[in-house]
Amino acid sequence: MAYIEFKNIDKFFGRNHVLRGINMEIEKGQFVTLLGPSGCGKSTLLRCLAGLETIDGGAIFLDGEDITRKDPKDRNIGMVFQHYSLFPNMTVAENIAFGLKLKKTDRAVIEKKVADAIRMVELEGKEDQYPSNLSGGQQQRVALARSIVMEPKVLLLDEPLSAIDAKLRKSLQASIKQITKELGLTAVFVTHDQDEAMVMSDVINLFHDGKIEQSGDPVSVYTRPVSSFAAGFIGNYNLLSVKDFTLVTGKVRQSGKETAIRPETFTISHQPIKNDDEYHFEGIVESNSPRGNVLRYTVNVNGVRIHIDALFRSRVLFEDGSRVYVSVAEKNCIVL
Repeated sequence: MAYIEFKNIDKFFGRNHVLRGINMEIEKGQFVTLLGPSGCGKSTLLRCLAGLETIDGGAIFLDGEDITRKDPKDRNIGMVFQHYSLFPNMTVAENIAFGLKLKKTDRAVIEKKVADAIRMVELEGKEDQYPSNLSGGQQQRVALARSIVMEPKVLLLDEPLSAIDAKLRKSLQASIKQITKELGLTAVFVTHDQDEAMVMSDVINLFHDGKIEQSGDPVSVYTRPVSSFAAGFIGNYNLLSVKDFTLVTGKVRQSGKETAIRPETFTISHQPIKNDDEYHFEGIVESNSPRGNVLRYTVNVNGVRIHIDALFRSRVLFEDGSRVYVSVAEKNCIVL
């Protein structure tokens, strides 16, 4: 039996069927991400696990125990929200110690646990600061420490980094992943950010309209989407109809099936490309946009626009309006 099991979970808000027969298993020590757009049901499932929402059908098991009707306080689950919810009149140390004091934990034990948690989230020297004196990232570290100090069976993280700037966000991603691994925590993380899910997860569960569209490790989910929705949400795939695929490559594929091609799998050149095991075609560059260390080109091929990602190298740039030669391996053309 898995450490956490969701069995046929249904949840309604009025007539809105938010969760539709969800079945999912999570092994102990895994970092599992619930990924998807707003309104797909991922946060609702997290709240059902925490006991903050009741379910209308199915059952939830934790470590072999049916916790479906258990009170939240009896589930031994920690939760970190997008909003830090710190007590403004308490110091960092007092915020972290709050739950332990409610449990009437021995004072010496509290001091040690709080000190260990502060070290783990790298807030040494901030023990006596109040939340108003901390940055957003530091406040989120306090919220994380407040949860892990309780030694929960499961740590739930509901989009905890969405309000934090990009640079700090990457640092906190690494910290959260390292801390959960160091403590052997089972973590369930909710996000709408595919890059964040790819970086942090052992397993990604992609949600769509109250169901799990695809589940697997980050590499398999990214490289082998099972549907048009999965391809469109993860990896910025080019989605080509049968007609468009033929217009681009000159080859005919299965009727009624879309083809998904990742932008980075194309080769683009000023000169004809000579290899026999790939599709070859020509196009006109319509536009380009920088995306970090890559340039994304929009290339018109026989009236079909495709997106191609290439490393940002000043000596190999393709100007708008220029004719380019493109190739892609058949193995990178995924029939959905």
